[in-house]
Amino acid sequence: MRAQLKSLSGKHLHFIGIGGAGMSGLARIALSHSIQVSGSDSKDSSVLKALRALGATVTTTHMASNVDGADMVVFSAAISPSNPELMRARELGVEILTRATALAILMSESKSIAVAGTHGKTTTSSMLAVALQACAADPSFSIGGTITASGSNAHRGTGEIFVAEADESDGSFTEYHPFAAIVTNIEHDHVDFFPTPDEVAEAFRDFASTISKDGFLTYCADDAGALALAADLGALRTISYGVAAGSDLTLDSIELLALGSRARAIWHGKSLGFIELEVPGHHNLLNAAAVLATGIELGFSASDLLQGLGIFRGTGRRFEIIGTVQGVRVVDDYAHHPTEIEATLRAARRYAGDGRLIVIFQPHRYSRTAAFASGFAQTLALADRVIVLEVYSAGEKTIPGVTSELITDLMANGEYIPNFIEVSDSVIESAEPGDVIITLGAGDVSSLAPIILEGLTRRFA
Repeated sequence: MRAQLKSLSGKHLHFIGIGGAGMSGLARIALSHSIQVSGSDSKDSSVLKALRALGATVTTTHMASNVDGADMVVFSAAISPSNPELMRARELGVEILTRATALAILMSESKSIAVAGTHGKTTTSSMLAVALQACAADPSFSIGGTITASGSNAHRGTGEIFVAEADESDGSFTEYHPFAAIVTNIEHDHVDFFPTPDEVAEAFRDFASTISKDGFLTYCADDAGALALAADLGALRTISYGVAAGSDLTLDSIELLALGSRARAIWHGKSLGFIELEVPGHHNLLNAAAVLATGIELGFSASDLLQGLGIFRGTGRRFEIIGTVQGVRVVDDYAHHPTEIEATLRAARRYAGDGRLIVIFQPHRYSRTAAFASGFAQTLALADRVIVLEVYSAGEKTIPGVTSELITDLMANGEYIPNFIEVSDSVIESAEPGDVIITLGAGDVSSLAPIILEGLTRRFA
């Protein structure tokens, strides 16, 4: 029998890597239930300061002694098995929970909606939380990114619904057992854990098998992987969305704008009106369609859901506009898979208009770089100038012969420049009014965006 929220009452939870996007959200939810929380991370941040203000005890060093006194230790796949705190917990016999298990416990008393998919999980989860707030549902949520309007990645609401981003990267999303789920798409990624596309598809089938028999799955009919999943589910109720004819919720009259998007939503042949977004890209219209279909199936008003989607202002690191100096626009985005990069750069091309699109890309993990080098080269070619940094390891061991030059060697407009200072200086000096500069990747490339913005301010002063 799976553990329930009441089992955490009076317990002390210690989070290893508490500053991470997912872990910090769990810590916030735990604190809201008056659970004692401590944690550690490798460096201080605004996230850690906020957790301290909420009552958590947080350190900026990983030491074995940090675990002393804890009843349970929570860790994520990003934590090395040799982490001293993890080793100490094993030595003491302290109960160790994966991030997914901890989240499953925290939402065990709620009607949970898990948002899964290779791409779009964070944005779709954020959209769903905002749309349900517009319906006065006050959902709880735990998301792997910051909702721009609220500045938060987690919230304990007063309503019965809990929106959870379901990360498939290590297969642990089978822990959630949600009432309902969204699957935005299924594609091969996380090749360190899933060597083949079939293994990814199997993981999503395992995830879908945990959905409540009284619940449902919302899936994208435009995506081959999600479509195949839905066809393999047997008796579970399914709701489809997309441009594809015959979808339960169909989009048409699509308009893609520089900083927004618009489409008519048709539910079982009846027009509901228009989805009007302040975030760009066809992919975001599909994300919004997933939210609208799910909300309707949960019994909420289509007009309220559409209003909520209309006030959604995005999520941190998802086409996040950092600033503009003398007509030079600086954008930061988390895209780190060829499919995501293509969607982001097509949106960025519309935003750039007649200006140049300059991309600084940091590949994430050696295994992903080796598997998708040609795909990266092909999609990055949508930009006018591409600078590729060295691979961000994310703790992964190097693979002999795998560097970012695997990508740039396949490109006519790709430059391999591993030095951050050299990259920022080059872009600052060469930028022209009208250009869009985008920092791209799941590593620390985002740190360059404010540096470039500051350099442009000095240059054009």
